[in-house]
Amino acid sequence: MKSVDRHLADILATVRPLAPLEIDLERAHGTVLAEDVASPVALPPFDNSAMDGYAVCAGDLADVPAVLPVIEDVAAGDSELRAMGPGMATRIMTGAPVPAGADAVVPVEWTDGGTARVTVHRAVSAGNAIRRSGEDVRAGDIVLREGSVIGPAQLGILAGVGRRRVLVRPRPRVVVMSTGAELAQPGTPLGRGQIWESNSFMLAAAVQEAGGEVFRAGAVTDDPKRFLESLEAQLVRADAVITSGGVSMGAYEPVKEALAPLGKVVFEKVAMQPGMPQGFGVVGDDEVPIFTLPGNPVSAFVSFMLFVEPALRKMRGLPEGPPVTVRATTTAYLRSPAGRRSYLRAVLTQDIPGSTVAPVVGQGSHQLAALASANALVVVPEDVTELPEGAEVDVIPL
Repeated sequence: MKSVDRHLADILATVRPLAPLEIDLERAHGTVLAEDVASPVALPPFDNSAMDGYAVCAGDLADVPAVLPVIEDVAAGDSELRAMGPGMATRIMTGAPVPAGADAVVPVEWTDGGTARVTVHRAVSAGNAIRRSGEDVRAGDIVLREGSVIGPAQLGILAGVGRRRVLVRPRPRVVVMSTGAELAQPGTPLGRGQIWESNSFMLAAAVQEAGGEVFRAGAVTDDPKRFLESLEAQLVRADAVITSGGVSMGAYEPVKEALAPLGKVVFEKVAMQPGMPQGFGVVGDDEVPIFTLPGNPVSAFVSFMLFVEPALRKMRGLPEGPPVTVRATTTAYLRSPAGRRSYLRAVLTQDIPGSTVAPVVGQGSHQLAALASANALVVVPEDVTELPEGAEVDVIPL
């Protein structure tokens, strides 16, 4: 059988980062920056007040309480050039430009709130409550580097330096399809021999969490011709395709029957449990990557975490490699078949001084409820068949 590492390496050698695209800020969330972004101006662009209060000369407050005349008000957005001298005060709002001649702001809470004259009860030092020009960013500074994932804070700084559009690698568009004549849509009555289809919902959510844009095509029957027709119709909107089911060694395997003759999708046994039957290749004129995953829900999910999620990271322009692992101590005895790398569903508890991991009850590849209670996968290497309680193991956090 093919090793897990070799299968992932073949996948990563095939997929490519998506081409950069310039888009509006409203569409940039979740994408990956494809350029360095510099600020054209200093931030803040001018000295401004950090709070509502009074702009003053700090030297006038050596003895408090002190009474000062209020010469004018300055609001946020004020564009006039304003100045004041010693022995004066200017009422000022948060974000308003500090008048020339003032070197501190007294919070309104330290005063009587006067409008013509103000009584100040506490002294301040020079610079108090003033945001200096360039304190955050100097003109020309790089505020975001290529390869940054654009989240809310990153969107904020892009807008803050005046960018309306930005060059990014877009979120991969991923079509998710399930196969099986036994599948019924959730919310519909079950016929004899049927089960409710869950894989496409699970995998679609996994794509979204991995930073992709998902199109859930739902389930198709066990007819290879109909599967191929449905697949071809979906390729127009796909950067990648994920199927589940129809890849094992038995009869009625529509994905394998439809794609194997095309010669661009390889179906193999990978030395892992769950998820041994795997397929990967490219389809269509644009050679869209396709991941043909097993139909058992746990097998499909584990396969996604091991193979699809790393591929989507590369497509997004992020560093490539296998899933990140942490070390933890197992709270139970573990068993694994010889020659296969096992991924046991478990609950990881990360504490100080050390983390522990407890396998969940129900390790079958069909036991979706057990998977839903897990937050980690314990990795048991191919050459290990038993691990005692208290052994240190690699764990993939979910």
